[in-house]
Amino acid sequence: MSETIDAAELLGAISSQMADAVAKAAASMLQVRGRARGPASGIATGDDTVLTADHVLERDDDLSVRAPDGRELPAQLAGRDHASDLALLRVPGLGLGSAAFATTPARVGQFVLAVGRPGDDGPMASLGIVSAVGGPLRGRRGAVLEQYIQTDAIPYPGFSGGALVDGSGAVVGVLTTGLAGGVALGVPAALAQRVAAALASGGTVRRGFLGISSQPVELPPAQRAGLPQERGLLVVRVEPGSPAEQGGLLLGDVLVAFAGQAITDTDELQALLTGDRVGATVPVQVLRGGALASLQVTVGQRA
Repeated sequence: MSETIDAAELLGAISSQMADAVAKAAASMLQVRGRARGPASGIATGDDTVLTADHVLERDDDLSVRAPDGRELPAQLAGRDHASDLALLRVPGLGLGSAAFATTPARVGQFVLAVGRPGDDGPMASLGIVSAVGGPLRGRRGAVLEQYIQTDAIPYPGFSGGALVDGSGAVVGVLTTGLAGGVALGVPAALAQRVAAALASGGTVRRGFLGISSQPVELPPAQRAGLPQERGLLVVRVEPGSPAEQGGLLLGDVLVAFAGQAITDTDELQALLTGDRVGATVPVQVLRGGALASLQVTVGQRA
């Protein structure tokens, strides 16, 4: 009998903790109105800023939010980033402060709650696990997302722009169904915060380019110059006047490392061409004529 009582008490404690986590997350979550077919969700990231999904904003003006206390407030678009499917709204007078963002990354197998505020009756939630953590991911419009969280929690209509939260109610990812054909993905908390900060300061996220066209190639053991990796990127075109040309990359080089990280495909390279690396001079390693060569390339900014 005692075992049954203990199990029931444990189940009740877990249930209460999940409800508390939803309540904590919902206190910083808003309804976002930016499209004709129904509202979406958003997360407060400061006293007057709200992070939401880019694809739910079908217009740049006539935007509004509904706060947890029922206030209807006009919003202005501060910036949007297609690669992460995130957008930032400014909402004067909001005064919610920032949601609590997790300081440790999500792990595969971790229980998470998907929380949104698409309706007027309060928050909604579903329970699942983190089924995968991956990246980079090439999404719509060809843009590359550095990292993503996949979950089996149900993304009810209007959940995009809402949150994946852990058992304490901290945001581990920002939900979107706009990156991979309706699959529920989360933009990891650390990445989402960096995007929000970039949008708040300049309206865009800086993404770099080298000015090369490349394709993955297998590296036979005899041609790896002692490197352990089995693949690299064959440079098939170098744009005139590009950062790559100025840094000394040549047609036929095989790019094997960028900024100290091994490169085996184009998505890995694109994921590294972001943020502080734009405008920075970084080390690049290539295989040239069977030997390893080291170059210095200053990353350009994509228009």
